[in-house]
Amino acid sequence: MRRYVTLAILLTLSFATASLAEGRKIGVSWSSFQEARWRFDSVMMRSAIERAGNEYMAMDAQGSMEKQLADIDGMIAAGVDALVVVAIDKEEILPAIDRAAAAGIPILGYDRMIEDQRVFYLTFDNVGVGRIIAAMVRQVKPDGNYAIILGDPGDPNVAFLRRGMQEVLEAALSGGSIRIVGEANADGWKADSARAIMEGFLAENGNAIDAVLAQNDGMAGGAIEALTAAGLTVPVGGQDGDPAALNRVARGLQTVSVWKNNRELGKLAGSIANQLAEGVPMGRIPEAIKFSGGEKGIGVWAILLQPTPITRENLDLVIDAGHVEKHVVCKGALPDVVACQ
Repeated sequence: MRRYVTLAILLTLSFATASLAEGRKIGVSWSSFQEARWRFDSVMMRSAIERAGNEYMAMDAQGSMEKQLADIDGMIAAGVDALVVVAIDKEEILPAIDRAAAAGIPILGYDRMIEDQRVFYLTFDNVGVGRIIAAMVRQVKPDGNYAIILGDPGDPNVAFLRRGMQEVLEAALSGGSIRIVGEANADGWKADSARAIMEGFLAENGNAIDAVLAQNDGMAGGAIEALTAAGLTVPVGGQDGDPAALNRVARGLQTVSVWKNNRELGKLAGSIANQLAEGVPMGRIPEAIKFSGGEKGIGVWAILLQPTPITRENLDLVIDAGHVEKHVVCKGALPDVVACQ
């Protein structure tokens, strides 16, 4: 009996292996998992890929461009049928794109634009995100000294976000009611870099900072740490819907976190990667449009989803969507936060 059971197990494993072999292999190069939001994205992306019978092969570049290039080379050598890339640097990634394209591998640029016609671009409307951050902060503080903390200079999203901020602030800047008294890039989008930048802004301006526009939640958190140490509470905007940032919104420390529903984004990325791996042309991906809003004006096939501003008035949206648990958002919340009552 034991012989037949063993044989049955071997046959089952053989069929499972054969079934897996029939699927496509999707390679995913993450820039760095230090940013908490990528963990949400990866779960949904992997689920969409594996539910289609394909294999999810992911590598974490840990913020190293050298490692990211090596990771992609390794996935090309492994024979992936499609690549999803969260590029650390929009220019330095191009040699890897050349090698992947030469191998006939379709590429999806995830959330960060790789301005190349051979790369499909999937993201949220990042110019719109910049508009929302600036508009929500300006509602609370329509004048005064503003500081802006930009993301890593190698990321094209920095320019998109800054463009949106400028559109909202332009008239007030021209009229002199708002003054930008500090603006700098935080390497790697890191919170500790943002804190050091904010400490510098505070020292340079005698603590006279009235509002802060940060290009992501991690940097918003770093800026808030510096402000708190200086005894200040001012309107601060960020993006990503990080759980810690949503809690800061509930506690009145952060004005807005622009939520880019990364569950939706990750799921859609997995679906697009599956289609590309099957040979579907980029222009035939449902809802794809031609987008040429990058620095070089190169037209690429793209899908741009719409972001959602999260303030203390609508925190229930992220809770009801299962993005974050209520007890995480509501710890220490202000008494007027309806979602926490």
